[in-house]
Amino acid sequence: MTIDWSASTPFFNDDHRAYAEVVRQFTTNEIVPYVDDWERAGMVARDLYNKAAQIGLFGDGFEAEYGGHGQRDALMRLVIMDEVSQAGAGGVSASMLSNYIGLPPIQRFGSDELKARVIAPCQAGERIAALAITEPSGGSDVARIRTTARRDGDHYIVNGSKTFITSGMRADFYTVAVRTGGEGPSGISLLLIEGDREGFDRTPLEKMGWLSSDTATLYFDDVRVPVSNLIGEEGTGFSAIVNNFNAERMDMAVQSFSFSRVCYNEALQWARERETFGKRLGEHQVIRHKLVEMDRRINAGEAWTQLLAWRLNQGDNPVAEIAECKVAATTTFEFCAREAAQVLGGASYLRGSVVERLYREVRVQAIGGGSEEIMRDLASRQLGI
Repeated sequence: MTIDWSASTPFFNDDHRAYAEVVRQFTTNEIVPYVDDWERAGMVARDLYNKAAQIGLFGDGFEAEYGGHGQRDALMRLVIMDEVSQAGAGGVSASMLSNYIGLPPIQRFGSDELKARVIAPCQAGERIAALAITEPSGGSDVARIRTTARRDGDHYIVNGSKTFITSGMRADFYTVAVRTGGEGPSGISLLLIEGDREGFDRTPLEKMGWLSSDTATLYFDDVRVPVSNLIGEEGTGFSAIVNNFNAERMDMAVQSFSFSRVCYNEALQWARERETFGKRLGEHQVIRHKLVEMDRRINAGEAWTQLLAWRLNQGDNPVAEIAECKVAATTTFEFCAREAAQVLGGASYLRGSVVERLYREVRVQAIGGGSEEIMRDLASRQLGI
């Protein structure tokens, strides 16, 4: 089972609890039965976006006139991320929810025309958005982006490449970090680039995990992009990117604790049913202790993410604690995936096992959105150490 929203914390109201049930039913009916097929295909079915849009799954933080919920509610976002993650398939979550990393800069800094043209069809499930920051020459060092956008009249001419881009092959809209000025953060801007522009190409990437997530390297060869596609002002892209990271890291922390809970539940069920040496596996003290330690770490993590979400709703911006929480979440996920594999034994090593799939996805959670090492360093700077 996942979080019992009715008995968890006073942070959640009736709207949160009702929507949790909606998303839970969606995950049970529209995701879980098809995960293995999507893993083999290398991407989720296109109609999943339309079905998700029908229950408003993409709407948190977006204006109602463009199909969103009309407000940013970090607790509702937590509900969405947790319930979708109960499918135990990070690749599905990453692909289906890439709108949540591709669209926020447009919502916050884009023109009304750009919002209507891009956000509205994504909210309807008709289009898909992606965020393109990382480059082959460097990952988290955003200030050294090399992809250039040179002004040429009413257009920018874009040259460069991006990699590890979620929804990179099938997205319709890309929020792309480009260099419009000199070196350093002040020279970085954000452009909206449509996927069908001449000179824009992409190739798929094969990965250890997230097999159902369409991930790609993007190539820009003299791509002409209208100046009207600029998101915000020139030179303001760095701050927009940094602001976007905070929400992404919070999402990944929630997901990692949720995946940990899935591993725990798989191990618990196996321990109750499997018999070894004349008794149930769960009757062996060493197995009971593994399960208790998994549950203990998950409970602590879930309580922390709920508190942080509540604080975000109060207007707080706990950058250091979100960074620390992401580290706690991914190390907990790694621990629980390992311990669940030990409990299941050989069964955890076979394709088709939820634990096997999640074990392969530990590393991307620990690296994506800022690695554990970078998160620790970020937290230390925020704390003035």
